[in-house]
Amino acid sequence: MFEGTLNSFSSFAADTELRRQCNRTRRIGYLNGDVVANALSESSGINARVFRGGRCGFSSSPETDLAAAERVLKAASDNARFLADHLPEIGKPLPPRTVTSFTGKWEEDTTSQREILEFLGQIDGYLASRYPNLVSRYVGCSCLSLEKELKTNDGVYAYSFLPRSNVALSLTAMTEEGTPVERVQIFGGSGVFARNFSDPALLYPEIDRLVEELMQKREGVFADAGRKTCIIAPELSGMLAHEAVGHTAEADFVISGSVAGPYRGKEVASPLVTLTDFANTFRGQTLPTPIYVDDEGTLARDAVLIDGGILTGWMHNRSSANRYGDTPTGNALAFGFADEPLIRMRNTAILPGTDTLSDMVSSIDDGYYFTATGNGQADATGEFMFGITMGYEIKKGKLGRALRDTTVSGVAFDVLKTVDMISDQMVWLNSGMCGKKQPFPVGMGGPHVKCKMNVGGK
Repeated sequence: MFEGTLNSFSSFAADTELRRQCNRTRRIGYLNGDVVANALSESSGINARVFRGGRCGFSSSPETDLAAAERVLKAASDNARFLADHLPEIGKPLPPRTVTSFTGKWEEDTTSQREILEFLGQIDGYLASRYPNLVSRYVGCSCLSLEKELKTNDGVYAYSFLPRSNVALSLTAMTEEGTPVERVQIFGGSGVFARNFSDPALLYPEIDRLVEELMQKREGVFADAGRKTCIIAPELSGMLAHEAVGHTAEADFVISGSVAGPYRGKEVASPLVTLTDFANTFRGQTLPTPIYVDDEGTLARDAVLIDGGILTGWMHNRSSANRYGDTPTGNALAFGFADEPLIRMRNTAILPGTDTLSDMVSSIDDGYYFTATGNGQADATGEFMFGITMGYEIKKGKLGRALRDTTVSGVAFDVLKTVDMISDQMVWLNSGMCGKKQPFPVGMGGPHVKCKMNVGGK
């Protein structure tokens, strides 16, 4: 935890953000019983952004004391003054922030590196003894925490601590024809390691289920290519919401010409679809990436992107909200102390509906149920392609054979218009990292969604 506080700092002469930050990471991994990764790192520093005449000056330092704060503040002020003197003024002055104070809870990670190695080693030993026919097994741990302290010229103070710890398994088996098939599963979520993991044996039932799915996939079939009726599980609906819709509705991408720009106020999805980037909570539940005050000092609020099928808004920082006459949503976030905040997502999902998964399956005569994805990509047009790593046939309203790896693709708004059932189940996932210029931990998820999309074949 930081020593001292920025809350008493008052040497501001302009619109200013002063942020102190420390990122801590762990990465440990076993491959077939051998330790292949064992790293622990920390990166900390302080930065300042100063605005003058619509121009922004930025400076950072790897030191974190108050003397360093004075130095980066002066350098950022000099940079802003230089730009304002040599370039024409742009835009109108940014509106003042809502004065607020937020102090999150710091949580000490008391688990040692050796204890995590022993924890993972027990899981690896369980896999080796119970499932000797696996041709490859990887057991790893990834922990990340972002500690931030922010002070602005107009009285905003915020301290936040955002920890995440995950255990990942990647298991490989061989088909009869000699083709490898793989299943990957990530456990854990918000919180330090000790909060999420106490006894390796508690994961064994989930590991057994994962191996069972791998064996089903080993005997699986290839999907038939074409436009198909599909049910996508929360992992897939979350990726669709984030990659194919969310990025197009980030205001900086809208300014650059994303597909969402011309469609504001227009129908882009089925009336069943409401899609929101949540700030910190949903129905009383704290979400995987809870943001209360963003890295510009803006009080975070939910950003409703699609409401009943209508594209209603975008995610903003102060500048983009000023440009469009909207209210800032608190979506300006930075990953490291030397990074400037970008407009980016926090917890993005389609809201649940009223259908059950069993009713959704029984409504399909010939289609697919996709449960897991390994990767995906989308562009500013909303066109996407996601890899499918687990799924099942649906034949005459019943689940059939497991599937080998395939892909799904489409244009997000076109696919969302075909949605005719959404489950009442809501699942949040806490292992995603968004790679928009800087990495950043994000929450996503959602319900099961029935829709039509293009499915790849063999």
